[in-house]
Amino acid sequence: MTDIKSMDLAEMTVFFQQLGEPAFRAKQVFQWLHRGARSFGEMTNLSKALREKLTQTCSLCPPQVERKQVSTLDGTIKYLWRLGDGNCIETVLMRYHHGNTVCISSQVGCRMGCAFCASTLGGKVRDLTPAEMLDQVLFSQLDSSLPISNIVLMGIGEPLDNFDTVLRFLRLVNSPDGLNIGMRHISLSTCGLTEKIDKLAEYQLQLTLSVSLHAPDDETRSRIMPVNRSVGVENLFACCRRYFEKTGRRISYEYAMIDGVNDTDWQADLLASHLKGTPGHVNLIPLNDVAESPLKPSRRVTAFQKRLEQQGITATVRRKLGGDIDASCGQLRRKRMREEQANM
Repeated sequence: MTDIKSMDLAEMTVFFQQLGEPAFRAKQVFQWLHRGARSFGEMTNLSKALREKLTQTCSLCPPQVERKQVSTLDGTIKYLWRLGDGNCIETVLMRYHHGNTVCISSQVGCRMGCAFCASTLGGKVRDLTPAEMLDQVLFSQLDSSLPISNIVLMGIGEPLDNFDTVLRFLRLVNSPDGLNIGMRHISLSTCGLTEKIDKLAEYQLQLTLSVSLHAPDDETRSRIMPVNRSVGVENLFACCRRYFEKTGRRISYEYAMIDGVNDTDWQADLLASHLKGTPGHVNLIPLNDVAESPLKPSRRVTAFQKRLEQQGITATVRRKLGGDIDASCGQLRRKRMREEQANM
């Protein structure tokens, strides 16, 4: 069966011509799919014969809401979606004064092994398809009745570990005939796959690159982020400088504040020294408690922020959303996995 929803409009046009259909049908179907049609039967401006032909040759597997949690504190919505093959992924819809942001997953599970993240527990199962990434945006918007203006690729999985799919998703969500969400409204988070960051820079995309840094020294970062053992902090910062020089886009550095691990004054000073001379922004993140992890939230977030600012580094503390609904990445999926194992 053909995964038609993962096609861009040009590919879909060729597909319809191969079916012996006029090219304008492609645009009709593309728009139906990007409005959230769950079946070809809903596409009422197509002939019955064409709808039946598409049903027989193409697959549409819209996700089902397995679980939905709504924060009573700030209205954040967390979805656990069940995919066509039975796997589950998470999406979080967050409300801000500048618009609604959806944080989507790029893989089922993750193989990066970061010590503070629930997503990596159990490892990577598979990559998502472009359609499965797009569906998280579409159906979060439809289910919530909230218009989505911003996208963050910071859910389950490492986006650059699913590079080609992510690029195709970006083209789809950016399409004027689809959701038409501009690149400047999209943020992509990576744990620091330097070869892929260099490759991404070649595309000159106007998105925001967020690097999950979490420590400025090799000893600490390698301990909490295994990917650093093959990359190294110096190489990562050199790669980030190349990215800025190539794209002109300032990088955001994500820094989860972990008590007694990465929150000392000397680490703040080292981080500031790495960043001097290259425009960047440090986003300090109050750590979410993960039941399986011994790591705890830092009590020095404000002091760390001030230390950076005193050295000319722009640093903000991320507003914590959805604290009452397992809104940290991977927690709801992990809870569901534990329940399934208990019932076996």
